[in-house]
Amino acid sequence: MAKHDPHRGRPWKPGKLHADKAYDQPPLRRWLRGRRIGIRIARKGIDTSQRLGRHRWVIERTMSWLTGYRRLTIRYERRSDLFLAFTTLAAALICFKRHRGHTT
Repeated sequence: MAKHDPHRGRPWKPGKLHADKAYDQPPLRRWLRGRRIGIRIARKGIDTSQRLGRHRWVIERTMSWLTGYRRLTIRYERRSDLFLAFTTLAAALICFKRHRGHTT
């Protein structure tokens, strides 16, 4: 008989949010603190955009790679499960190409 997994079914929660100055809003900061999510939001008039650059670059680079697959640039699929399948396939192809040393 299998043991009960206490973590099964729990929703995933990020440890920290990295965002630019557009998200520097007190209600958003309170909401994140209430859910115990770390905050790294650039403050208006204080932080420069370069401090978050290394974290944001990873996300923007990945989104750029995904838009290289034409079917994902414009969402043609009405069903979300098919869109997720194509996105997963594109991510697998990106990982495979990176592993083999090809450019994407």
